[in-house]
Amino acid sequence: MGLVNRIIQSFEVTHESNLTITEQLIANDDLLPVEPGKRTWRAYNYITFWTADTFNINMWMIVSSMIQLGMSWWQAWICVWLGYGIAAPFLVLNARPGAIFHVMFPIVNRTSFGMFGSLCSQLRDDARAKQHSIWYGVQASIGGSCVLVMLRAMWPSINDLPNSMPASSGTNTRDYLCFFLFWLISLPVIWFPVHKVRHFFLVTPILMPIASITFLVWCIVKAHGIGPIVHQPSILHGSKLSWAMVASFMSCISNEVTLVTNAPDFASRARTPSAALYPQLFAIPLSAAFAIYGTAIWSPIELLGNFLNDNPSNATRFGVWFISASFMLAQMGTNTLKIRLQNIRRGGYIAATVGLAMCPWNLLRNTPFLGVMVTEYYIVRKGHYNVKDLYNTERGSWYWYTYGVNFRAYTAYIAGILINAVGFAGATGRTVPLAATRIYQLSFFTGFGVSALVYWALNRVFPVIGAADTFEEIDVSGYARESRDVEEVDMDTKDGGSDHSASER
Repeated sequence: MGLVNRIIQSFEVTHESNLTITEQLIANDDLLPVEPGKRTWRAYNYITFWTADTFNINMWMIVSSMIQLGMSWWQAWICVWLGYGIAAPFLVLNARPGAIFHVMFPIVNRTSFGMFGSLCSQLRDDARAKQHSIWYGVQASIGGSCVLVMLRAMWPSINDLPNSMPASSGTNTRDYLCFFLFWLISLPVIWFPVHKVRHFFLVTPILMPIASITFLVWCIVKAHGIGPIVHQPSILHGSKLSWAMVASFMSCISNEVTLVTNAPDFASRARTPSAALYPQLFAIPLSAAFAIYGTAIWSPIELLGNFLNDNPSNATRFGVWFISASFMLAQMGTNTLKIRLQNIRRGGYIAATVGLAMCPWNLLRNTPFLGVMVTEYYIVRKGHYNVKDLYNTERGSWYWYTYGVNFRAYTAYIAGILINAVGFAGATGRTVPLAATRIYQLSFFTGFGVSALVYWALNRVFPVIGAADTFEEIDVSGYARESRDVEEVDMDTKDGGSDHSASER
């Protein structure tokens, strides 16, 4: 058993000795406020991150679905711009506590759901981990298609690799090999902590505009003009067009839901609060608007693969390799900050492993729950935080609520789900009223609005400790000041000790 215990301990998150189970649950190195030395993200890091996030194949897939619905290219462009433009303010709102108090999503969650309520919402966090694993697997599957084109550009015979996998797997030996290679290439990036991985995103904003513009010009030249798609009118009109556009920009919002929810995670690394505010607010919609340009080519990787047919020249093969390699890097960047959980590095590998095993090519979904958290920060306590009590399970602390659970938050959360329940049943094929379908199509807004309204109302009826009348972003516990004082005392002690030793010598 000694060997087994040592193996188990090697997988444990590091923590101080002699801590109770409760103390281990509420604090570890990744849950404590981010140290000043790790607050390294500047404004340009957020800009480059969002540029990397929007320059990926998933964006092209979303636009392709809009065209298939019957919209014209410019209507699809409007939907993308609207979707990402709407997602940006929600992300910035949710990121603010992380940028101000340098705490991550699980800790911000405690302010709303309570010390133990946030642990009960580990059901939600477990779903979050699964979502990240699914997301990682799906994006790795798309990235695998980039690897396939790269390998075809170098070794055309890879396209004829014999298949040894059954039809029930949903893939073949060639595609799975490329998926596995992309997965393997991505692993080293996960090793770096969040405050260092920012350097990776400096590459994509340089390569992707070059690759995208080159690809666009290349396609126009090959097509002898911009082609009929650009001139193709919409086949939808009236209310059908309106609701098709609603569904389309909602799909863009859903594409960013994971990062909107996890916004405090990377905002906590901001050097200054403003670094995580305006760059994200403007970079998201602007990057999306630029990335959509030229998407009359709907499936870029499939088209690049077609360029390799019929004995292409060496120049063509190199061009295809460079563009597909750029797309691969963009896909890798898409995954990097969407898989951070538990112990951050270890959780990333867990997500990657699950993503490898869960046959991701058949999955793509996500859902939000922001109303409670945003209302808690901006309306109930109005920016007031008690950072010490975020790690305090004593009765009477700010986030103890009722036996560690905030019933107001759970009631509001359930209400936000129920408003969309009937429409969800309709989405599975059941016959439901048209109104329910429309509500469900607006589920991001209806879920957010209902949960926010219910949470606000319950806090009016059942006020909480720390509810404020005026908005001020302040830590009433003085945790940050005390931390700086302790650091200064430690430095003074070290300096004093050195002087004392010197005088003795």
